[in-house]
Amino acid sequence: MIKVVCAIIQFEDKILIAQRSETMSLPLKWEFPGGKIEEGENKEEALEREIYEELKMKVEVNEALTSFEHHYPNFSITLYPFLCEVKSTAFLKTEHKEIRWEKKENLHTYDWAAADIPILEEIGEI
Repeated sequence: MIKVVCAIIQFEDKILIAQRSETMSLPLKWEFPGGKIEEGENKEEALEREIYEELKMKVEVNEALTSFEHHYPNFSITLYPFLCEVKSTAFLKTEHKEIRWEKKENLHTYDWAAADIPILEEIGEI
């Protein structure tokens, strides 16, 4: 079981979403940015580190949403989503194919990684 954190980063009426690259597992699926928790980290530290590594963006980790397990054919994850805030909307794409700010009401139009769909449901977008 892989422990993963992800950030629902909202700025005004938009949320930051990321498209996985062709070389990542689940290629070209959309997700909320984040990554694996490393040994010795708590969830909030892991999320701050991952967002900085992937986007060169500093976030303030706020409210935890519902965590859950998801089983893909080749691996399983426990996903810990958090609502986050940013002081600036600027980011630098380092590993994803695409990163964009999207209006909340349009999130349902993307091809999401299966593990992220319960988050969309919780924040009221499906």
